[in-house]
Amino acid sequence: MTLFAFTDGACRGNPGESGIGIILKSQEGTTVSLLGEYIGKATNNSAEYRALLRCLALARQLGCTRLIVHSDSELMVKQLQGLYRVKHAGLKRLFTQAQAALKEAPYSFEIRHVDRSLNAEADDLANRAINLRGTIDS
Repeated sequence: MTLFAFTDGACRGNPGESGIGIILKSQEGTTVSLLGEYIGKATNNSAEYRALLRCLALARQLGCTRLIVHSDSELMVKQLQGLYRVKHAGLKRLFTQAQAALKEAPYSFEIRHVDRSLNAEADDLANRAINLRGTIDS
């Protein structure tokens, strides 16, 4: 089963109160799963990686065979594509976790950079989770 994911990390201040948003859709465009989660204090870039890590785990739980992730974080996307080096120590840890998860993943993986306007739903989930200081899921 192919899933299209939209992930985002939101941060109020940098670092600041943060949340993640994840939407998984089928090939037909039907929402399979959505998650907004408050993650406490974090930087924006670490929130982006934490959203991706949570997405990778969700895709695995759903029995995904192909995962195509869309993110508005150019930094994270280009780091995962091998186009940018990971310099920040905190991001190196998250980057390494993502690489390990992908190595063990039972699905093929592709990541694409998209404009923020195309990622508004995931951004909304992340921000709602910050406002609630909790989790939104279905």
